[in-house]
Amino acid sequence: MADTGSAHWIPDVLGDEFEQLTLPLADDDQGPVVATLVRALPASVGWWERVRGRMPLLHDVDVLYVHGWSDYFFQKRLARFWTSRGARFFALDLRKYGRSLRDGQTPGYVTDLATYDEDIAAALDAMGRGADAAASPRRLVLLGHSTGGLTLSLWASRHPGMADAVILNSPWLEFQFAAARAAIAPMVELQARLRPLDAAPQIDLGFYSRAQEAVADPDDPMEVDLRWRPQQTMAVHAGWLHAILSGHRTVAAGLSITAPVCVLLSARFASPTRWSDELTRADTVLVVEDIARAALRLGPSVTVERIDGALHDVFLSAHDAREDAYRRLDRWVRGWRSAG
Repeated sequence: MADTGSAHWIPDVLGDEFEQLTLPLADDDQGPVVATLVRALPASVGWWERVRGRMPLLHDVDVLYVHGWSDYFFQKRLARFWTSRGARFFALDLRKYGRSLRDGQTPGYVTDLATYDEDIAAALDAMGRGADAAASPRRLVLLGHSTGGLTLSLWASRHPGMADAVILNSPWLEFQFAAARAAIAPMVELQARLRPLDAAPQIDLGFYSRAQEAVADPDDPMEVDLRWRPQQTMAVHAGWLHAILSGHRTVAAGLSITAPVCVLLSARFASPTRWSDELTRADTVLVVEDIARAALRLGPSVTVERIDGALHDVFLSAHDAREDAYRRLDRWVRGWRSAG
């Protein structure tokens, strides 16, 4: 695994396959701040592979995963997808999320998505890559879900040449119903200046969590800590929402991600105003047509994969859609790897 010097890795909550490392960050006005890096421990290479001298497809690849809003890393199978192909897999619980949330902190709260540059730099350094990702000859794949996809897209654009590939799972690249962004942005900006910790009314009815439970596969179980991933989304504060809208505006103006980008999306959006079986076969969080259009502004090489029946997190969908998502990811990764 990565050379982290005196770093102290301890067993992770996900079990024997995983370890975690606390990354101290600069304090803020709520006190000490940390991020948490999780690493997957790959199975040893079989003797037949060693005898043949064959190298796994992704033997020189590091993957860094960043979760979405009101979320944390818990997807064991996603990690195994990468480690089974020889990659080193790391996941980052950002400050004030999941493993990194401390008493007295406002969950998930930042006022600028560039704040996460410190979290990402600390993670890259702990992975043995140096804080700017330049200290390793290994390829770097960024893998982000939802808000994590927005965060990593902005980071990759600000740090050209640092990532070798960017893979986005339903990235939050545009506000729900894009036309509304311009209308609400001035009001949110004013509120963020005057009362940044004001919280918006809770409008999440919990249907997205219910849809995941409805399609859960007993042969591919997911154990979720409801303290870190509640049934209804965490409170949305004005300062945080202003940061998100600023990120959306930057994407709309066009990014300059030099690495090839793969975007995985559901084939359709369904409005979660009342429960129906349709919500188990669609993205109920993002308007996927708007996201597909926004994705084309990320850089010069973007592939958009639309997956029939997928949920917002395509890897938590019903069996057929989930398997389709993994097949498409495998196909894209093989193509990317063979091209390089």
